[in-house]
Amino acid sequence: MAVLETSKSLDEELYSRQLCVLDLPAMQRIRRAKVLLSGLQGLGAEVAKNLVLMGVGSLTLHDPHPTCWSDLAAQFFLSEKDLERSRAEASQEPVAKLNGAVQVCVHTGDLTEELLPDFQVVVLTASKLEEQLRVGALCHKLRICFLVADTRGLVGQLFSDFGEDFTVQDPTEAEPLTAAIQHISQGSPGILTLRKEADARYFHDGDLVTFSGIEGMVELNGCDPRPIRVQEDGTLEIGNTAIFSRYLRGGAVTEVKKSETVSHKPLDVALLHPRVVAQSPQEADRARCLHQAFRALHQFEHLNGRLPQPWDPDDAEMVVGLARSLEPLKGTEGEPLEELLDEALVQTVALSSAGGLSPMAAMLGAVAAQEVLKAISRKFMPLDQWLYFDALDCLPEDGKPLPTPEDCAPRPKAEVAAEATHRLNSDLQVTPLTYALDPTTEHIYEDNFFSRVDGVAAALDSFQARHYVAARCTHYLKPLLEAGTQGTSGHASVFVPHVTEAYRAPASGLASEDATYPVCTLRHFPSTVEHTVQWARDEFEGLFCLSAETINRHHQELTSLAETDGPQVLTLLEEVLGVLRERPRTWQDCVVWALGHWQRRFHYGIMQLLSRFPPDKVLEDGTLFWSGPKQCPEPLEFDASQDTHLLYVLAAANLYARMHGLPGSRDQTALRELLKMLPLPVPPLSAASFPNDLDLAGASAEFGPEQLKKLHQVLEVWSGSPPLEPLKFEKASQDNDSNFHVDFVVAAASLRAQNYGIPPANRTQSKRIVGQIIPAIATTTAAVAGLVGLELYKLVGGPRPLSAFRHSYLHLAENRFSSWVPCAPAIQKLHYLTWTWTCWNRLKVPAGQPEKTLELLLAHLHEQFGLRVMMLLHGRALLYSARWSPNKQAQHLALRVTELVQRVTGRMPKPGQRVLVLELSCEGEEEDTTFPPLHYELCDKTAALSPGSTEPCIPSPQ
Repeated sequence: MAVLETSKSLDEELYSRQLCVLDLPAMQRIRRAKVLLSGLQGLGAEVAKNLVLMGVGSLTLHDPHPTCWSDLAAQFFLSEKDLERSRAEASQEPVAKLNGAVQVCVHTGDLTEELLPDFQVVVLTASKLEEQLRVGALCHKLRICFLVADTRGLVGQLFSDFGEDFTVQDPTEAEPLTAAIQHISQGSPGILTLRKEADARYFHDGDLVTFSGIEGMVELNGCDPRPIRVQEDGTLEIGNTAIFSRYLRGGAVTEVKKSETVSHKPLDVALLHPRVVAQSPQEADRARCLHQAFRALHQFEHLNGRLPQPWDPDDAEMVVGLARSLEPLKGTEGEPLEELLDEALVQTVALSSAGGLSPMAAMLGAVAAQEVLKAISRKFMPLDQWLYFDALDCLPEDGKPLPTPEDCAPRPKAEVAAEATHRLNSDLQVTPLTYALDPTTEHIYEDNFFSRVDGVAAALDSFQARHYVAARCTHYLKPLLEAGTQGTSGHASVFVPHVTEAYRAPASGLASEDATYPVCTLRHFPSTVEHTVQWARDEFEGLFCLSAETINRHHQELTSLAETDGPQVLTLLEEVLGVLRERPRTWQDCVVWALGHWQRRFHYGIMQLLSRFPPDKVLEDGTLFWSGPKQCPEPLEFDASQDTHLLYVLAAANLYARMHGLPGSRDQTALRELLKMLPLPVPPLSAASFPNDLDLAGASAEFGPEQLKKLHQVLEVWSGSPPLEPLKFEKASQDNDSNFHVDFVVAAASLRAQNYGIPPANRTQSKRIVGQIIPAIATTTAAVAGLVGLELYKLVGGPRPLSAFRHSYLHLAENRFSSWVPCAPAIQKLHYLTWTWTCWNRLKVPAGQPEKTLELLLAHLHEQFGLRVMMLLHGRALLYSARWSPNKQAQHLALRVTELVQRVTGRMPKPGQRVLVLELSCEGEEEDTTFPPLHYELCDKTAALSPGSTEPCIPSPQ
């Protein structure tokens, strides 16, 4: 049973987030793949780490060179005890520990023509050009996908050769478009009308589609892909349907992705005819110049037996001379490319080319590993064919002295505090903090805490969390490195006080995270797969958590809940009791309940809804009630031979048993036999159908003595018995496929979708929707970590101008890589003020000794800053308004500021708190004006303006 049994060859729980990026067939191909990786310096270690975490079948490591001290700078699998051991042998054990399902081997000999056919992909890192050309030619001849990856200081190179006719089965990361069908005409061509909520604009002429779940015109279900044409009115021409059966209802049209074929040149040809990945002509010019720089570095190494010495101008000049003498590059048609060599760029590359940096290894290692996955899975377009990435903006600004080898010597660091990081770098001090960083923990992450940190690096899953952390950084004037990933897309951003703009969460992102579905839509009128999954999640919460908590609370407190939520409690408990008349005692009782609830939800409940709103019901304006997004449902008939039906009963019965402290069962064969013997129960239909909130309110008003008596009778079923166990469907439960939580949601959502003719979600989609899981893959994570590390270099290197910093975005599936200089902070001003401010500024006013009254504070703001305050707030608490009556103003003006805050909010400043943050609204402000926050300093500090200052401006950047 495919629905019930997990593939034995793939641990879907282990790869749950990755399956949100790659489909099951692609993951199965990855699990069978054999990859050869040669070169185990920092870059090779990153590639190995990513491939093992992503679950390739086997990885063979090749690097006979002995470990040396310089390897330890970026190769996190090696340590001092590995010195003089071969890099491959020293790395094998720690690499293998990352994923026990991956076979990690070591090859100690040469890379020969006899060895290579055992592998689907061969990757060379930190290799000489002669070796690249030799192995590349063999791989091209043997039709083995071949990659070269290399970093030289702050510049990286990646080359891809997948052969001359490599087929990409799924070129993009986007899910195939799926839309619900409203109607299909019989004709030539047949015209397909989508449901009202579907958007035909996402389909394009020539797209291939197939169909599923159609009733009536069943000839289309599972048909060969058909091309479509999109009409102006949004309908779709789908070819000849004249001889097909008449369309009745339901179904979905689904895009069939078109495969694409790419043709790659072998390395010896591609060296002179480079096709580079670039987003603009300027980027292409720079990439070709870096291409020549790498060729010159190979020549330098060949002539001298080493790379250029760090920051050696003579060696760098020799590299520039070698670049000048190279054979000119040629275009796609063989024409010479008349491009001037950027000698300054080549010189800069040469000066820093001997270094090995972990962020560069992380970035290039991620992209290289992603290319390996593309070769194995045939998902996403491979590179065509050269990628160059540089972070030379990390170097010191012009005019500043270049570092010397002595400057780069390792410095002693503090003692390690976190075990995992200790294994990577025993000299790094890490303090693990287990408390959440949110408004509830501001007593932990308070003034003293932030005064001890130099900046914040954040990789958070929600816009609300990002917005909060960014606000704290703005408050404490701390730089923020902000990063995130979703599937093969990722970004890294840097926000520096007084240099860049501050972080602003997109309004659409904040809104989407807070979005909820109307209750009546979920209960009675679902139209999307998201509706069905959320309904199933709510069903789990009500049946197995809220009900248990309600019953336990009633018996523990010996009080009635009827006065407040009687109707809802009665409905909920009647469903939990179901067809049983007493508390369940056996596994069979639990199965009987689950079968009865199946009948209640997917058969009788739908029949009850249709009795109130028949399929042909017409509204007063003449339109059908069941039209537009309201899809008329159909009741299901229970059939134990159908996997989804059986999965629902199996999961529901086990959860019901667990809640009541009874043993469950996983025996599917025995359950089928039991269900054959059980009669289909007829659940009581005392619970009314409420298609809108007004009906529910009316039912609450009608809850009288009879209903109260019935509620107590239901609650008595559980009296005198042990407490029930509420089952929490939390994030951790989604990663545990053995507890039936996800099984229940998947089955319930699928059955609900069948009721309403909605294409159902599969298991992975359901987990992603209900858990708001962000698809993740190791390659993107590693690349973004590298980008963040590069910006960190700039922050710790001292003050930098705006032009030094970069926001970055990448999409590995589409080979898109871009970076740009952040915006400067917007300058705000008012026409009658002589000073300006940005989001990083604040007004500083000391409390003084004795502390200022509110009247003195307002006078200070007027005298020092020219501000006439109209309104003053602390959080949401209003401390002062110029529109109050004179008596009310006088009462507030006479109070000390901290006394006023305590009186209005009921809270005193916390011990050790340094400032009260107050917000101003002032006379003459415009609609888009945002005044700097007022920092009312509770300890003795220098005032914002020195005595005698003639310019009433806020403090200079700190």
